[in-house]
Amino acid sequence: MRRTLRCVALAPVLIICAYLAAAIIGALIPGPVAEMPRDGAQSVEIGLIGGPIHYDFLLPATAESRAALSDAEAAGVPVRHPLVAHFLVGWGARAFYTTAGSYADITGTALARAVAGDGSVLRVEALGIVPPGFDYARISLTRAQYDALLAAIAATSTGVPVPGASFTEADGFLEARGRFHIFRTCNTWISTMLRAAGVEAGIWTPTPYAVRLSHWWHQG
Repeated sequence: MRRTLRCVALAPVLIICAYLAAAIIGALIPGPVAEMPRDGAQSVEIGLIGGPIHYDFLLPATAESRAALSDAEAAGVPVRHPLVAHFLVGWGARAFYTTAGSYADITGTALARAVAGDGSVLRVEALGIVPPGFDYARISLTRAQYDALLAAIAATSTGVPVPGASFTEADGFLEARGRFHIFRTCNTWISTMLRAAGVEAGIWTPTPYAVRLSHWWHQG
């Protein structure tokens, strides 16, 4: 009986360890990458902004970026404002992402829905100039690759704003396509978008560490 209880108590730990180990392997194995012309004409630099549980894209506020993210204006994002220099773009679970501005905001219900499965949203935030010395991962794309990235991101959104969901005066949420769950997270979305733009990335990167490892392994 005691041994059975011990095994039951260890089961969640073993599952978590297996999940994290699989994430490492998934980060190292390259996923399918879209073929892109390698003309090397103009290059566009994008960034990967990571936190403890989530990664976002940092995109330059080019005319192409503003056009691709124009639906976010309906969600209150000042997409066309002349002082906007960058956009922060991320994908996540609807209940969790739209309510958890900080760890103090996380509720058990939103967390449970994110793990078991929930609808998804795209968050867009308009930013100014990145402060000097701010460190983040950078990726240089050809113009064709950047166009493909923007197209993939735009295709994620339905264009329908989420009413009343925002954390700053310059951000907003749009309903997105695809369901979020523990095997398809905000971080796997990052790698999926990169591969759609012809950038090599891990086949499964569910955690921030997996995204960092994928970037270091495939781009470093």
